[in-house]
Amino acid sequence: MRTNAYRACDLCEAICGLELRFEDGALAAIHGDAADPFSQGHICPKGNAILDLETDPDRLRVPMLREGSAWRAIGWDEAFALAGSRLAAIQQAHGPASVAAYLGNPNVHHFGHIAYLPSLLRMLRTPNIFSASSVDQWPHQFACAQMYGHQFLLPIPDIDHTDYFLMLGANPMASNGSLMTAPGIPRRLKALTARGKLVVVDPRRTETAAIASQHIPIRPGGDALFLVALLQAMQQVSPPRLDAYAGRLAGLDIALAAINAIDTASLEAETGIAMHVVEQVAREFLAAPHAVAYGRMGVSVQPWGTLCQVLLQLVNLVSGNLDRVGGALPNEPAIPITGPGTNQGTRGRWHSRVRGLPEFAGELPVACMAEEIATPGDGQVRALLTCAGNPVLSTPDGRAVDRALEGLEFMVAIDIYINETTRHADLILPPASPLTQDHYDSIFNAFAVRRVARLNRALHPRGEDERADWEIINGLGEAYAASAGKQWQPLPPPRDLIAIGLARGDSGLDLAALDAAPHGLDLGPLRPSLLTRLQTASGCIECEPPALLAELERFAARERSDNANAGLRLIGRREVRSNNSWMHNAPRLAKGKPRHQLLMHPDDMTARGLQDGGRVAVRSRIGEIRTEVLADAGLMPGVACLPHGYGHGREGIQLARASAVPGESYNDLTDPLAIEGGCGNAALNALPIEVEALP
Repeated sequence: MRTNAYRACDLCEAICGLELRFEDGALAAIHGDAADPFSQGHICPKGNAILDLETDPDRLRVPMLREGSAWRAIGWDEAFALAGSRLAAIQQAHGPASVAAYLGNPNVHHFGHIAYLPSLLRMLRTPNIFSASSVDQWPHQFACAQMYGHQFLLPIPDIDHTDYFLMLGANPMASNGSLMTAPGIPRRLKALTARGKLVVVDPRRTETAAIASQHIPIRPGGDALFLVALLQAMQQVSPPRLDAYAGRLAGLDIALAAINAIDTASLEAETGIAMHVVEQVAREFLAAPHAVAYGRMGVSVQPWGTLCQVLLQLVNLVSGNLDRVGGALPNEPAIPITGPGTNQGTRGRWHSRVRGLPEFAGELPVACMAEEIATPGDGQVRALLTCAGNPVLSTPDGRAVDRALEGLEFMVAIDIYINETTRHADLILPPASPLTQDHYDSIFNAFAVRRVARLNRALHPRGEDERADWEIINGLGEAYAASAGKQWQPLPPPRDLIAIGLARGDSGLDLAALDAAPHGLDLGPLRPSLLTRLQTASGCIECEPPALLAELERFAARERSDNANAGLRLIGRREVRSNNSWMHNAPRLAKGKPRHQLLMHPDDMTARGLQDGGRVAVRSRIGEIRTEVLADAGLMPGVACLPHGYGHGREGIQLARASAVPGESYNDLTDPLAIEGGCGNAALNALPIEVEALP
């Protein structure tokens, strides 16, 4: 018997519609859903990899207790009781800060995590909450919090209606969009370049740069100076176009005066970009009927992440393209994530114990997590809860994180694998298949390039010994509360919470409407709404937020280089088959030629006596890795490029396929002291390195 069912892919940011084909109750094939109004049949390799995830023999199905180096299965009631009692006992002995939590990137992809974890974290009352956000998009959120009053009032590029797209440090052909959720991105970019122009500013000729109208190579870390020069050039072409924002701007004159005071004479030396190229971009941007500027990972995970993101907002503002069709507009999701009662994105309410780094949006920078575990004293982290995260591979100085985890008194992980991080856990609680759970994408719908909605219904029941993500979090909360003498109010099933969320919005949708549309609903294009939704105290766009002036002052005092090719700077990369470190155990994603190598420009290799395909030692301030190097003329000279998410060759992991995947961890080189100055995001890019040939 053959049946079809429909869901969205929740393994990446594109939320593509999938058609899942079952034969005799078993998942047999996955195709793009041609009837999905948003993705229109698009599917990437990650969608097909769900087949591997569902049948993976290494995937955990029941709670696992570690006894020395061995693991044994235990029951759910015993597991919850153990986790709750140990966490409560450690806090009772050492205080609330002694228990920490780390939340990985997959949490935002699943309703059973993102909607349920906050209640558990609030009950723990620990200041030590960390997540993958601070090695990713914090500067983007922080800029919006300071300028618009909410971290998720985040203007999205209106890619389907713009005529000129200036893209910095983003590679949507590999990432499928990210903070510009856009399934079928090749189709959308092809349409854009047919009617207008796509300009990609990036140190590498990425997959996106290869199809762009123009690729402008830039020295890693040079984006801030490029954007300062661009704003100065735009003002020389035309006065700011501010009619649409009359009476709703605060401090723009001060902001522009501070930007105009920055000396750009060193532009070409520091960035590799000549001034006439910047002037060309300024003229074209202002001449386009609709234009948008956007920066993603390469802009955020560098020393000037916050400054770059504020400057990008100002580029859209002074050109009149902010909150305008064809420019950058915030989405209006059916389940709102802004407004009263939501996390606006405060900063500095508390600070980390060792280094004094300020919190943002209720979290501390993950760059300081290892030191909070390893440094003795009052408030030392002694127990850790990880949820769908692998910080050993995904946070700065992964080897230090690895060592720190060994010293914990207790660790519990919500995860489906024994991986580089969870091998240190005392207890692993594995969630059931997402196909057994109701799901609504409350986050990436809010970052989509159209207003869309879809309810993904459970396709088959869970086994008797399986628990959904939300059931695990409820079970942990109940057990911890019982041991700590606190009250726990379990949250209802996802369908109930989704219904409550829909009722908070003004889309007019309810569960019945979503149930009646298994392929999803298209609610229309993005439309101007930012000015009516501002949550700043002044009710205005804050054009000179404190972070801008502080970062401009720091930027003016920066150490400058007279030679754009002095030394090597490391940048990361991602490929369409890569999902960070999540999916290297999936044969469909890990197959094919090796993709772990360091890339360098041929001239840089010749200067160092390196051979194509040869073994090299790569060194940073904090460590060394050994890998192979390949020549890539698409890289700017002075730049080396390494993918992240590799480095599975560690003792104790139980991932048969991933263990055979070659490659070393990018984060065995990254520096926990290298953080950008605005919000404390890790500066993973523009990392100084040395590369030397090995025998």
